[in-house]
Amino acid sequence: MIRLIGYFFGIGTVMFLIVAAGVAWYIGDVSKDLPDYEVLNSYEPPVTTRVHAASGELMAEYARERRLFLPIQAIPDRVKAAFLSAEDKNFYRHPGVDPVGLTRAVINNIRTGARQGASTITQQVAKNFLLSSDQTYERKIKEAILSFRIEQAYSKDRILELYLNEIFFGLNSYGIAGAALTYFNKSVNELTIAETAYLAALPKAPNNYHPFRHTERAIERRNWVIDRMVENGYVSAEDGAEAKAQPLDVVPRRGGSYLFASEYFAEEVRREMIDRYGNDALYEGGLSVRTTLDPRLQALARKALQKGLINYDERRGFRGPVAKLDMSADWGEQLAEVDPLRDVPEWTVAVVLSATDDAVDVGLRPGREASGAVSADRPTGTILAEDMKWAFRLNIAGDDRRNVKSAAEVLNPGDVVYVETIEVEGEQRLRLRQPPKVQGALVAMDPHTGRVLAMVGGFSFAQSEFNRATQAQRQPGSAFKPFVYAAALDNGYTPASVVLDAPVEIVSGGELWRPKNYGGGSAGPSTLRLGIERSRNLMTVRLAQDMGMNLVAEYAERFGIYDNMLPVLAMSLGSGETTVMRMVSAYSVLANGGKQIKPSLIDRIQDRYGRTIFKHEERTCDACVATAWLSQEEPEVVDTREQVLDPMTSYQITSMMEGVVTRGTAASKVNLDRPTAGKTGTTNEEKDAWFVGYTADLVAGVFIGFDTPTPMGRGSTGGALAAPVFNEFMQAALEGTRPADFRVPEGMKLIAINRKTGMQAFEGEAGVIMEAFKPGTGPSDVYSVIGLDDYSIGDAITNISPQANQAVVNGVGGLY
Repeated sequence: MIRLIGYFFGIGTVMFLIVAAGVAWYIGDVSKDLPDYEVLNSYEPPVTTRVHAASGELMAEYARERRLFLPIQAIPDRVKAAFLSAEDKNFYRHPGVDPVGLTRAVINNIRTGARQGASTITQQVAKNFLLSSDQTYERKIKEAILSFRIEQAYSKDRILELYLNEIFFGLNSYGIAGAALTYFNKSVNELTIAETAYLAALPKAPNNYHPFRHTERAIERRNWVIDRMVENGYVSAEDGAEAKAQPLDVVPRRGGSYLFASEYFAEEVRREMIDRYGNDALYEGGLSVRTTLDPRLQALARKALQKGLINYDERRGFRGPVAKLDMSADWGEQLAEVDPLRDVPEWTVAVVLSATDDAVDVGLRPGREASGAVSADRPTGTILAEDMKWAFRLNIAGDDRRNVKSAAEVLNPGDVVYVETIEVEGEQRLRLRQPPKVQGALVAMDPHTGRVLAMVGGFSFAQSEFNRATQAQRQPGSAFKPFVYAAALDNGYTPASVVLDAPVEIVSGGELWRPKNYGGGSAGPSTLRLGIERSRNLMTVRLAQDMGMNLVAEYAERFGIYDNMLPVLAMSLGSGETTVMRMVSAYSVLANGGKQIKPSLIDRIQDRYGRTIFKHEERTCDACVATAWLSQEEPEVVDTREQVLDPMTSYQITSMMEGVVTRGTAASKVNLDRPTAGKTGTTNEEKDAWFVGYTADLVAGVFIGFDTPTPMGRGSTGGALAAPVFNEFMQAALEGTRPADFRVPEGMKLIAINRKTGMQAFEGEAGVIMEAFKPGTGPSDVYSVIGLDDYSIGDAITNISPQANQAVVNGVGGLY
């Protein structure tokens, strides 16, 4: 018996050794193909890029995987406890594989036939980072081997940090910080016990515990995690019971833009980031972008532009409903499928239920439950005839262009329209609205730094993502003239130089061109000031002809309005195409004393580690970093920007454009409580309407026109359409700020001149204005008229005052 036992023992030992050798060989063979776990040292997961306004408010997030990396020290103990209780309660005690948990899982699998996992957090790190998700024994063995090696190379906290930042939680969120924002719109520090437990329940199978599709199952799993937290001593029984009684209260966070009215700005930043760093850096790099956007000014710009576009659009009548519903079925379900303008929250869609002569009853778009189902509520309201009076002028495509007298002639049951809640004498009422077809743009900029403070690229980003501020190439018309006059003032002319405003014929390329003033007529000899105040086309053409268009083209390119301007006379009237952003940047140079600027939407960009990789501010200040005052000189900011225009010329053209606002084409349209300069612009057939202007410290430009250049109607000028938008924005933007005068360069001389003749005024003379002259210049002693050589003297002098007739005759000899 002893020999038999020994025999079997020997055989058993040999078999054991053979099996052990086989296992060792197999493990060794498997180990040869294992990935290098040391890559965890350089782990850089795809992280969300976040874009912030200048105030720090979040504007937008961009990510393929919505993840924010958190170091383990920043993760609250309660969050760690929830995940340890749900996934691996022995994490801080086992060597990478939990024998107790593995044995328990095997027994349960044999006993129940169910498949119960036993992977530790370390094993999940090995699988998620280094292996595939194949359900094979070989993968599990590789996972176990790697887990042992990872445990030897890294601390438990480092392993837990990797796990909590990598795991998938559903709803395209990765990592605990991203999940907290996605599901509850909270930081991890703000999560309650119930919220933490629900997030800890998700990694096992996010889709199985979806908060809306599988709510009961999600609550059951969450409560199981809470019980484990109580069992493991992380939470008291009382707190656990209270947490289990709470609903899920999941509030999914929407993607895209978060800051009100910032969609156009955020999209422009997104495009710039891609151009600068590429798609991968934007969507995976975890960059922190601080933009120049001022949220208050942005909201004001949106409001002013939308009001201007709506006013123009409503004057042209109602174009009909946006859709038609079948009123024999549930109108609420149908209306819920009609997309509202999500970035115009003041408006909602409604369906007409009934219509009479005096009012229209409407059903308002119902909301949706958290699950996505349409709410059972069917809110209704009434549009009074007086609140849709503008729509009594029908402008429906086809032949239906007429005026009607009742609400019932405008709308019928089933018509889908937009409405806005307004307050009239303390009463809430509904007003009929329609998205305008005409579009526009508004840009506001700090002229001293080039920081874009506000940018609106159209009526609604949801309606059209095309950004008219940066992408639309439009003719600036007379808004370009200040740069023709600036070129003249920089090259020997003065604001008192006189140019003939009279019909002119230009032959170019065998074709005859006869430019005209807006409204026709001509004023005869006039000073440059009068020419820009009254926006005289004929004067501008003669001035450009006298200077030479090559000089005008050089200045236009210097200001950044055009890249390669064609030096033909028609371009002096703004017939070339440019953008609102370029025009505002060019006017900023006039406003800041002639310094070149680079318009910027971005102040600073930091990488995922907080290192600054870009900043817009290029000026230097070595003494600004001093830690204490030791009787040294005050810090001086060194401005290395190029001087592209004489500061005195800049002041002269600014002074002339002040006249545009006070006496010229923008008079009564722009009324600010401080000095304001600006210029209107209107193209042929009123296809484009502009106003660009500035105060001492803020520049803004407005453009209005159809996307496909189309006549907007007689009288649709820059003064009538764009200037009021500029005025409304600037009044609100500057409210509460101290008025400032334009900076007068040292050495400028102010001399009283006759506004018509440009000659020095006599004491008591009427029509006198104080004009700015550079040192060594002044009003002419002899009345001379630029352009008189191509026009008869008799015709010229009939358009000026009798007192100037003799001066004209006396000056003729010097004109030839």
